[in-house]
Amino acid sequence: MQIGSIYSDPYLRLQDKTISSPQDTNTQETPLQEDLAQNSTEDSIPNQENLEAINGEKLNESQIQQVRELEQIDRNVRAHEAAHIAAGSGVVTGGASFSYTRGPDGKMYATAGEVPISMDKGNTPQETIANARKIIAAAMAPSDPSPQDYKVAASAMQMEIEAKIELTQEQTKGKEVSNKNQDTPNNPNQENSNANRNAAIVSYMQNLNY
Repeated sequence: MQIGSIYSDPYLRLQDKTISSPQDTNTQETPLQEDLAQNSTEDSIPNQENLEAINGEKLNESQIQQVRELEQIDRNVRAHEAAHIAAGSGVVTGGASFSYTRGPDGKMYATAGEVPISMDKGNTPQETIANARKIIAAAMAPSDPSPQDYKVAASAMQMEIEAKIELTQEQTKGKEVSNKNQDTPNNPNQENSNANRNAAIVSYMQNLNY
């Protein structure tokens, strides 16, 4: 399953196609590397007057605005995927892959991205619950979760609910034999945080009639 982002922009809808680059799945950029790459791009365009199209002609005001919007989208997409990866230790199974759009300046800008994530259950209900919570954390890590991110988080929530039911059934059977097994007390603050996040996911998915 994938988590990721895609941005919609009037300029992007005018393009014939985006170019997918699956090779990027094996190349992960650190935040520092991303900043250096962006600074390098920006330094190569010191002012609007130096912006040129593929044919060497200077861009008009509309085209310059399109380039600026694409630059911002590119930054947002890369930051979005980096957030998934940073929060997805143990469940994110690869690097980010991006789809690109060519700007009026001839450069390629990332306008969509995705990160592969494992939805595997654990060997025990406890492991499944832990995995589900990691998936939710990874899916909801960006400041602007996409609809796909919410769907993945909702699927993980369902996985957690089912594992909790299974765990309760096991504990009930165990108590009939012995009262030695006790649950480890949960951190109240963490439980409240998880409850608030889960409520937001449920509310979002209900609005989508998911």
